Amino acid sequence: MANLKTWDCKSVTVYVEESGNSDVVYNVNWRVGCVSDVARPNGGFYSSSVYGSQVIPAPEGATFIPFKDLTNLIVEGWTKAALGDEAVAELYASLDANIEAEINPTSLNMQIPSPAPAK
Repeated sequence: MANLKTWDCKSVTVYVEESGNSDVVYNVNWRVGCVSDVARPNGGFYSSSVYGSQVIPAPEGATFIPFKDLTNLIVEGWTKAALGDEAVAELYASLDANIEAEINPTSLNMQIPSPAPAK
């Protein structure tokens, strides 16, 4: 089973002005979506997601990228770096486990039937 993970790091909080730069990103509101390559019996695919917020370090010197030049991929890289490899691996493992639990559940919700009305 190969699960596809995608990051959405487009929602950010910025300082209006910081160290002579405008619109400096300091916090990322991120979401990681995960979709399985295993189809559901009724169509579609199993999926899971997780979201959070991550403070990122201020850019140093020439590393500042103007807001208009930012992309999701750039901010994703900042977010993963700030989270750290171990935390990202734990997020991915959790998403994979959620999908595995949907594909092979260990418990189910069931409804006890009501008795038939007396005649």
